[in-house]
Amino acid sequence: MQPNSKILIIAGSDSSGGAGIQADIKTVTALGSYAMTAITAVTSQNTTGVKSIVPISPKEILNQIVFTSKDIKPDAIKIGMLCSTKVIDVVVKSLDRSKITKIVLDPVMVAKGGAKLIDNKAIRLLKSRLIKRTILITPNIPEAEILTKTKIKTKEDMIFAANKLLELGAKNVLIKGGHLESKTVQDIFVNKSEIKVFNSYRHKTKNTHGTGCTLSSAITTFLSCGKPIKKSCELGIKYVSSAILTNPNYGKGHGPINHLNTMSIDKKFR
Repeated sequence: MQPNSKILIIAGSDSSGGAGIQADIKTVTALGSYAMTAITAVTSQNTTGVKSIVPISPKEILNQIVFTSKDIKPDAIKIGMLCSTKVIDVVVKSLDRSKITKIVLDPVMVAKGGAKLIDNKAIRLLKSRLIKRTILITPNIPEAEILTKTKIKTKEDMIFAANKLLELGAKNVLIKGGHLESKTVQDIFVNKSEIKVFNSYRHKTKNTHGTGCTLSSAITTFLSCGKPIKKSCELGIKYVSSAILTNPNYGKGHGPINHLNTMSIDKKFR
């Protein structure tokens, strides 16, 4: 099997492997593409929470992006954890150099256990400079509330917030609805011409660590292979739902999902 496309992932590392750049690599690989990385921070964490965060210097982040892309040009870029204004600044500069148009931003702000992963100045810069450079932004409800300064309690609130993000320059928005209390999970895709609600079964499990990272990487992978953006969102959501359903139940806290749910191994290797 040969990779279908090449993805550059700009994100933080999760030592437990369930989220962050580890989840991104697993997702891209499981969906048949080739993953490259630029690590923005190293975290020490497990399923119960984050112990520490060590940022990588902006200069080294820029080096990772530019030097890697110079040799192997990515078909698409996925952006995750960006913890400071200096990091966002170098990422924006690198995007200007790369000329890549398929860029998906997952605005990671708070870890599953509640640890804050980005400061307020960085949030303002992300809103003013980075959002408009992406083809899709994929916030969950708490992230969408922070970015739009609105409260989200209903599907209608999600649509309102998505339109606020379009006003900030976003071309397409997918607000993830997992935080709303409802029988189904409603993820809402919005751009200037349409609104699409994706309904998924809500699996009753605490093992959902890394779902946001995984979804954005899955969408980026499908997008890089030529799928339309709305179809990429649909396929990404289906992948994550299946990964939650088949989770391995690791750890004492919010355990990881099963990134390998798409993989089949030939009998002779079993």
